Amino acid sequence: MNTPVRSSRRRSNRPPRNKRLIAVLATLGVFGAIVTVTQISNAGTFGRNRPSAAKPCATTPATNAPTGNPTGAPGTPNPSSSAAAEGPGTAAKPQTRSYHDHGAVQHPGDGQEGGAPLRGRPNSGGANCTPSPGTSSSAAPGNPAALEPLGANCSGSDLQAHDGFQNGPRCVGTAFGEVGAPEQNPTLLITQAPNSVRVNQQFTLRVSTRNLVRDRFLPAGQGGYYLESSFLTDEGLVRGHFHSACRMLTSNRAAPDPAPVPAFFVATEDGRGGAQPDTVTVTVPGLTQRGTAQCAVWAGDGSHRIPMMTRANQVPAFDVVRITVR
Repeated sequence: MNTPVRSSRRRSNRPPRNKRLIAVLATLGVFGAIVTVTQISNAGTFGRNRPSAAKPCATTPATNAPTGNPTGAPGTPNPSSSAAAEGPGTAAKPQTRSYHDHGAVQHPGDGQEGGAPLRGRPNSGGANCTPSPGTSSSAAPGNPAALEPLGANCSGSDLQAHDGFQNGPRCVGTAFGEVGAPEQNPTLLITQAPNSVRVNQQFTLRVSTRNLVRDRFLPAGQGGYYLESSFLTDEGLVRGHFHSACRMLTSNRAAPDPAPVPAFFVATEDGRGGAQPDTVTVTVPGLTQRGTAQCAVWAGDGSHRIPMMTRANQVPAFDVVRITVR
C-alpha cells in the first residue's frame, strides 16, 4: 500500500514538462542578454583604440592639373581604374595614359603626359584613406600643391645619421645640390668591350662620357661617401668621376644579390672631360671565375651618387654589358 503513495509523491514533486521548458528558455534568454551587453561594451572599448579599416583615397584631380601633354593643353582625360588604358599601345601609337601591364601600373612619360596615375577605386573621400605606396593621396602629376612627400630631410627618421662612411641603414641628410640644364646633363656609354674572355685574361672597356668633368672624388673609404652635395662647374657641367665594376652573375633569370663585393671595381678621376664626348680606357686585370660577368659603368658626383637629371624621363649616365668568361 505504501509503494503507490511514494510513487505518487515522486511524481507530484517533478515539475511539469512545460514548466521545465520555460525555465530553460528563460535561462538562455538571460545568458543571451549578458553576452549581447558584453559584446556591445567590448566593441565600444576596442573601437576607441583601434582605427577603422583603411579605404583607398578618392582620385579627384586638381583643377589646374595638366590633361594631355606637359604644356597643359587639353587632351586625354585623367584615367581612373574604371577608365584606364588597357595596354601600352603600339610602336606607331604608344599609350599616353596610365595603364596596367602584367599586374603593374605603368605611367607613360613618368606621369608627365596623359592624366593622373592610377590610385585605386574612387570613393566618397574622407579623412581615413590610404594612398597607394609612392603616390600622393590626391590630384594629378605636375601639380606641386597636390604632392605629399614622405619627408625632405632626416628630421622624422629613426635611423642613425650617415657619417660619410659606407654603412647602412643610415639617413643621409646631405642636400642633393646643383642640377644642370637638360642639355648639359651627363651621359655615358661603353663603346667597346669583348664578347668573351678566358679566365684570368686581361681585357679593356672603352668608356665615353659627355658633360662630366672628372675632377672631383671624395674617397668613400675615408668618409667621403654621400658627404657633399653635387656641384657644377662655371659652365654648368657636373663635377665628379665615373665607376667601373664587373660582377659574376649566378642567374640570368633573377636579379643578383647586391651584398657581395664585385670581382672588379675602380673609380676614374683624371681631371678631364667636358661638354664634348671623350673616351677613357679602363683595364680589367682578369676575372677568376667562369660564367657570365656583368660589367657596368656609371657616373658619380663628388660623393659617388649618380648625377641628377633635370627631367625624370632622361636616362642617367650609366651603361652595362655582359661578357662570357670561359
